[in-house]
Amino acid sequence: MAQGKLFFWLRRVLGPALGRVGFLLGLAAIIATWQFPGAQAETITVTHWGGQFYGVPYAVAMEKGFFKKNGVDVTGILTAAGGGTAVRNTLAGGIPFGEVSLAAAVQAINAGQKLIIIGAGAWSVADQMWLVKKDSTLKGIKDLVGKQVAYTAPGSVSNMLILMALKANGMTPQQVKLVPAGDLGANISAVGSGAVDAGFSDELIYAQNKELVKPLFMVRDMLDPRMMQTVMITTAEYAKAHADVIKGLIVARREGLAYALDHPDEAADITAKAYNNPNIDLFRNHVRKLIKLNYWSDGRLDYPSMNHMVEGLQITGQIKGDVDWPKYVDTSYLPADLRPTQ
Repeated sequence: MAQGKLFFWLRRVLGPALGRVGFLLGLAAIIATWQFPGAQAETITVTHWGGQFYGVPYAVAMEKGFFKKNGVDVTGILTAAGGGTAVRNTLAGGIPFGEVSLAAAVQAINAGQKLIIIGAGAWSVADQMWLVKKDSTLKGIKDLVGKQVAYTAPGSVSNMLILMALKANGMTPQQVKLVPAGDLGANISAVGSGAVDAGFSDELIYAQNKELVKPLFMVRDMLDPRMMQTVMITTAEYAKAHADVIKGLIVARREGLAYALDHPDEAADITAKAYNNPNIDLFRNHVRKLIKLNYWSDGRLDYPSMNHMVEGLQITGQIKGDVDWPKYVDTSYLPADLRPTQ
C-alpha cells in the first residue's frame, strides 16, 4: 500500500476514535516500524565467515552502507565450515545468495540443485598451508604417508587443495588418512591435541598460534596459486524473480572490495570487529598481504583459474573431463564491464 493511501485510510478509520493527537502518535509509531519494499533486513551466506578473509568485502559493504545504497539491507552473514554446508546455508538464508567454494558449487549443481554461479570471490590460494605441531618431526608433504591429515569439509577448497598437492608430489589420497575436521579453528585444535598429524590453515590463523604449530608446507610452493577458491551463487528461480537484489549484492560487494583496497587498515579494523577478533595488528598485516597477492576478484570470472581448482574433483573421479561452464554460469547479473567479452 502506498504511503499516501495508507495515511488517508488510517485517518478515516482511526481518526474519529483516537482524536487528532492520538491519531498522530499512533501513526508515528506505525511508520517507525513499517517495512517498506526494499528495506527489509536480510541475511546472506559467506563460507568461513568469522575465520577466513573471503568476508572482507562483505564486512566493509555492511559497515559502509553499500548494501543499503544498492537496495538490499544485509544485516547478517551466515557462516559455514566449507563445502556442501555452505551451499545448504545459502539455500536456507534470508536471501539465497552465498559465496561458497567453487568445488562445492559444481558438486551441488551436478547433484541437481537449481543453482547458478553468478560471479567470482577469492581467486588466489597463496596464503593457504598445512600445519603440524611445533615439536613434530614431519618436514614436508611426503612425510604424510600413513598420517592423518585434516581439511575443513568434503567439497571445500581445502579438500581440493590437499588432493592436488598430493598428486603434484606423486602421492595418492589412499596413502594418507584424510579427515574432515571442520573450520580452521577446529583444524588447529585437532593438530594441537594430536588428533591429527597435520591440519589446514592460512597465514593469519598460523600467526595467532605460532607457539603451538608450525608450517609443514605452503600451497603456493606446491601449486600455481592462481585458483578460483570461491564463487557467488544463487538459485536460478530467485535470480530471475529478484534480479535487482542479486545485482545489488554483487555491486555492493564490489564497492566493499574497492573501499578495502583503498583503505586496507580501516577494512581490516571493520573485519576484525565483524569477526569479534581483537587482533587488529594481525588483521591489518594480513589484509595488506592479501591485497599484494591480488587475493579477491571484483566479481569477474576467470575460467583458467576455475578449471585449475576443479582438478581436485577430477582426481577423485567426481568429474570426468572438462567442465562445460555455460551450464553452470550466468554472468548476466554482473555489471557490464565484468562480463566476458566473448
